[in-house]
Amino acid sequence: MKLTLENLSAQLERGLAGAWLVSGDEPLRVGEATDQIRARARVAGFTEREVFFVERAGSIWEQIEQAGQALSLFAQRRLIEVRLPTGKAGAAGGAVLKRLIDASGDDLLLLIVTGRLDRDTQDAGWVQTLQERGVWLPVWPVELARLPQWLRARARAAKISLSEDALAMLAERCEGNLLAAQQEIDKLALLATSGVIVGVAEVAASSADSARFDVFQLAEAVRGADCARALRILGGLQAEGAEPPLVLWALLRELRSRSLTTRVPMARLIARAGRVDRMAKGQLPQDPWDELALLAVEMCGVRTLPLSRAG
Repeated sequence: MKLTLENLSAQLERGLAGAWLVSGDEPLRVGEATDQIRARARVAGFTEREVFFVERAGSIWEQIEQAGQALSLFAQRRLIEVRLPTGKAGAAGGAVLKRLIDASGDDLLLLIVTGRLDRDTQDAGWVQTLQERGVWLPVWPVELARLPQWLRARARAAKISLSEDALAMLAERCEGNLLAAQQEIDKLALLATSGVIVGVAEVAASSADSARFDVFQLAEAVRGADCARALRILGGLQAEGAEPPLVLWALLRELRSRSLTTRVPMARLIARAGRVDRMAKGQLPQDPWDELALLAVEMCGVRTLPLSRAG
């Protein structure tokens, strides 16, 4: 069975499946979902919990399988939690997980926590077996358009009210990093006066710029001709240590797509992308990040500096 976060509570009320897979790259939402599952498990009598972190293939899978087969001296019901960051278990790991899924049930609860699963991993045998016998809960980030609404609900739960401008500022500062957003709300809840609407000034004083971006968000901003957001995302990528070739790849991918419409000639954009490539390889002395900024702005439809003859 495949489930959504919105349906998780109702499903847990109906009953606790023997095997669970929670996948996603948003730590806050994944953590809260697994907390709900563990809490329901404790109520159901799964009082013993054993956690395994799988970083590389090896003897860890033997230990996991032995844990699934071992009898407990202290509890009749046990929870085995497997944390698999990439979701790629390999042949040996996949076989162990399939056997554990088959063995899960009244006395053994299996909880597998992974990052976002790519298409190949979704088709893996152990994932298919889990969907047949248990529950797969893919967790997705909150879309930018829905982020203010999500923040409003979180603020309400923390018993504070935020103005629309304050919500917009908090959304901008914490985009892509819900954990930081929740921390900011918790902080505001401690500082806010009861019954007073929190405004922009309070959010500005309390919060830091905690946005976390990826190259696909940059492509999305360029596609929407949002210059300001594209430059902000580009600055965030640079601050986080992203490599210029990866950023260039995302922009070139967008250039080749038919979804990009811009008033700047395609030949000019390709020439500027070529300059970025040569700068990243050390063939031109300039900073590739400066040229990436010019490329992103021009892909948004705004002409910038003329192309250098030397480039």
